[in-house]
Amino acid sequence: MAVAQRKAQLYKRYPASTPWIYNLTTGLHFGLGSAGILIAYAFAGWVGTVLGTLYFVFAFGEMYVLMPLKVCPNCVYYALKDSVCVSGLNALSQRIARPGAVAAFGKRAQGILCPNNLYMASLLLPILAVIPGLVFDFSVLLLSILIALVALLVFRFFVIFPKLGCLHCRAKFVCPQAGSMGVRER
Repeated sequence: MAVAQRKAQLYKRYPASTPWIYNLTTGLHFGLGSAGILIAYAFAGWVGTVLGTLYFVFAFGEMYVLMPLKVCPNCVYYALKDSVCVSGLNALSQRIARPGAVAAFGKRAQGILCPNNLYMASLLLPILAVIPGLVFDFSVLLLSILIALVALLVFRFFVIFPKLGCLHCRAKFVCPQAGSMGVRER
């Protein structure tokens, strides 16, 4: 006797805890990444300060300006009345951007400087930047930051996206990220 497989519930409004978890994890990642870069290159004087600050501006700008302007207007949550997406950025996007087309949502993953690639860069850059800093000027604090950054990345990819976010997202049927994670049929 076959057991019927239950499909995941698609949220119109994510539970309030989900955007909080998503954004706290994101902010912590960007903040620790910036601090890690500052500490990793402190031996180089002002270079560490400049690199850490540039990373911070890039990461927050990519997530909280570029995404609401370029990606969110094409998402189903933008036009869905009284909705809250996994990040809650649809509410910000509705205030600062014009509506787009759901058919264009997949373009977020097209091109070398597409929003998906910039998002991945914002998550991976501090990890890659801290490693050489550990080689040149090892410290337990810097190693701890590196471990925390890797743990946050793993948490994002193995808990937030597949279990809290993408699984319940109404955009998962047009989202390239959801397709690559295999959550469309769950």
